[in-house]
Amino acid sequence: MSVSSKAKICVVGSCNMDLITYVSRMPVPGETIHGDRFLTCFGGKGANQAVMAAKMGADVSMVGKLGDDLFGKDILQNFDVQGIDVTGITQSSDAPTGVAPITVNAKGQNSIIVVAGANEQLSEDDIQNAEAIISAAHILICQMEVPVLSNLKALQLAKRAGVTTVFNPAPAQALPLELYPLCDYFCPNETEAALLTGLPVETDAQVKRAAEALLQRGCGTIVMTMGARGVLLWGDEVKEVIPAERVKAVDSSGAGDCFVGSLSVLLAEGDSLVTATRKACEIATLSVQKEGTQRSYPERKDLLKLSSAS
Repeated sequence: MSVSSKAKICVVGSCNMDLITYVSRMPVPGETIHGDRFLTCFGGKGANQAVMAAKMGADVSMVGKLGDDLFGKDILQNFDVQGIDVTGITQSSDAPTGVAPITVNAKGQNSIIVVAGANEQLSEDDIQNAEAIISAAHILICQMEVPVLSNLKALQLAKRAGVTTVFNPAPAQALPLELYPLCDYFCPNETEAALLTGLPVETDAQVKRAAEALLQRGCGTIVMTMGARGVLLWGDEVKEVIPAERVKAVDSSGAGDCFVGSLSVLLAEGDSLVTATRKACEIATLSVQKEGTQRSYPERKDLLKLSSAS
């Protein structure tokens, strides 16, 4: 794409409302306690990745499913504020918008219940109806908070149209073997890589063996996030570890989505994988130094270190 044109990103994925309660300690069964603070925050891996891509200045379209309820209306309004196209979002008449009630104690430990709701109803027909949106993108992003067959359909449509695909297999679960060759960039964390391959990932050598096992299933390139250990790039043309900057993290929620969303935009803008990964790591590092998920994501204008990518 030319330097003057915007990156076009399509995200197929989940949209949730996070309901966060802060307490001094977790209640025991049958007990009622007073909470210290309550927040509602926009979440869902798909929505997080879409918002980060939009904050990077990309032209973003979201394909997903919401309930016909107040949370659904709020999420649509948030997408409008972020400048995200919602033509591909449909609403369910019999399932609520996905929610994630989260309780956080004074030690920072949390307890989370995810109710997928309408996200589970995103169907292959919904994806087929969004074919034009998917085909118009430079990059398609998918993750595993919607049905796997819907992801498979989206990846098939993207490959047919020559669209680059980024797949984030989170939360990890068994994937159909035909999905792997449809992924130009396969982006697990080390835990997800271990679950998908059945291989240990404790040492650098083990991590590379797990990446090689995923590569052998047909993926284009493995982009494995490893927390403080950095990011492993593993493919036919690149075998490199990009180190992570060490900072004091305030809240790591959504950092992986921040990385995937920004990486996809940088790749669409023409950065090499190594350069894009380095920059996306910097962006994700900024996000963990603030509280919250989407609201911790930096705007493109605030990314002084990325002036060369503007």
